[in-house]
Amino acid sequence: MHNLKLASSTGGMVTSPHAMASAAGLDVLRAGGNAIEAAIAIGAALCVTYPHFTGLGGDAFWVIGDRQGMLRTVSGIGQAAAQLPAFSGAIPLRGAASAITTAATVDTWNQAYKISQTSWGGQQSWASLFDRALEYASDGFPVTPSQHFWQSLRANELRSLPGFAATFAPQGRIPAIAERFVQPALAKSIERIARFGAYEFYEGELAERIARGLHEAGSPLTSSDLARTQARDEVPLRVAYRGGELVSMRPPTQGVTTLQIMGILDRFDVAQIAEGSADYYHLLVEAVKCAFLDRDRFVSDPEFNNVPVDDMLSPVALDSHARSINLREARAWPHVFRPGDTVFIGATDSEGRSASVLQTVYFDWGSGVVAGDTGILWHNRGASFSTNPMHHNAVQPGKRPFHTLNPGMYLKDGRPHLLFGTQGADGQPQTLAAILTRLIDYGMDPLTALARPRFLLGKTFSDTRDALKLEQDVGADLFTALAERGHEVSAIPAQSPLAGHPGVIRIEADGSASGAHDPRSDGRALGV
Repeated sequence: MHNLKLASSTGGMVTSPHAMASAAGLDVLRAGGNAIEAAIAIGAALCVTYPHFTGLGGDAFWVIGDRQGMLRTVSGIGQAAAQLPAFSGAIPLRGAASAITTAATVDTWNQAYKISQTSWGGQQSWASLFDRALEYASDGFPVTPSQHFWQSLRANELRSLPGFAATFAPQGRIPAIAERFVQPALAKSIERIARFGAYEFYEGELAERIARGLHEAGSPLTSSDLARTQARDEVPLRVAYRGGELVSMRPPTQGVTTLQIMGILDRFDVAQIAEGSADYYHLLVEAVKCAFLDRDRFVSDPEFNNVPVDDMLSPVALDSHARSINLREARAWPHVFRPGDTVFIGATDSEGRSASVLQTVYFDWGSGVVAGDTGILWHNRGASFSTNPMHHNAVQPGKRPFHTLNPGMYLKDGRPHLLFGTQGADGQPQTLAAILTRLIDYGMDPLTALARPRFLLGKTFSDTRDALKLEQDVGADLFTALAERGHEVSAIPAQSPLAGHPGVIRIEADGSASGAHDPRSDGRALGV
């Protein structure tokens, strides 16, 4: 199901990392629904068809905009439990002790649906947006190569976690690629959300069963914690770039980090640098380093700490970072790397109303814990907290953890022109820097921009060095040239999933749209 062609349309477009999920959004657009309604349908379907990267038990983020200048973000980050255990050392990466924050994805759907109704006159019923998700959970869907790969990779560490094997290996084995996979317990949970609304997930009978299942597994989360979960409807952050504006999420996401990188690059004439050259990769990597240093000093929950986003995005700060870059020599980089996995959803309708969305369970398969009989896999975003009480991202009751997710938009003349986002945790700002420069500075179409080789600065599960990873199809000469500038370089396979799974929709002034999802994924862009 790899996306091998560029999709185009004049009646609206959707993209996601799974073709069947994209089809759910296309159904909504064809029925007269708007971009938000389509994105909810896609998000719900992905919770079924891409269970290793997203689910009802995770978090989500939205950037919403239209041609009339309406621009909003919905930040869905579950907060830490009110009663936390005493941690000895770092928070575990798997198991119930990592399931310490609530899940806000469902509430982001609720908040976005309200915006759809009040601002865009949405006419699709809430329940209808879950039709495809219910179908896929009840009747099954063919297992993707991605799901099979990540379940096989993590088999040893996940098989003994509460509810995991019974849910995802019901016959005592990992489902084969293309084998039909059914999730009856999840179908019942989705049916209750479709019937009773988002309330059901946080305060209804389903919420009670979720809390009971998590408690029995050993998580500190309670019904009261679920009831206090609330996505934030916020004013987005913005930064100028090449005569337009890039828009992203506020902290505790790293949206400010992506905007810093692009703001730094705006100080250079990128279009005069040969795309794919050593000069190109070196500049992007050095801009990433500048922004990551600020990120790891400041970005956390602004309700608990001061995060100086205005200063970070000020012309003075961006100018200073740009001046600090040595175009011939790499900055030293022994640095922390955060893993994680995510799905990007993009949707635009015939009137140019647009939504750029990311959903996540943090690591592939999240905590690995399924909440009782609900079929809902819970995320492990709480594992990103520090247990050092002096750290700005220190774990505290009710606090939201630092989040790598940052979907975005690029505005031209105040209107949505590009919708974009990617899987990849710490790799997200890096992938976006490559994608956005190729789209904006070099004028590539979405599929060409997505297919070009990319880089990843930091560790991976197969290479724990803080090296600059490059897809090997960049060519041997590039490895040599970057090494001569002081980069520690290593190769990852061409078209590697480690380079992220971004998606892009480009909307032209006449209302036509083109889009694609990364060839490294199982996704597809579809137009009406």
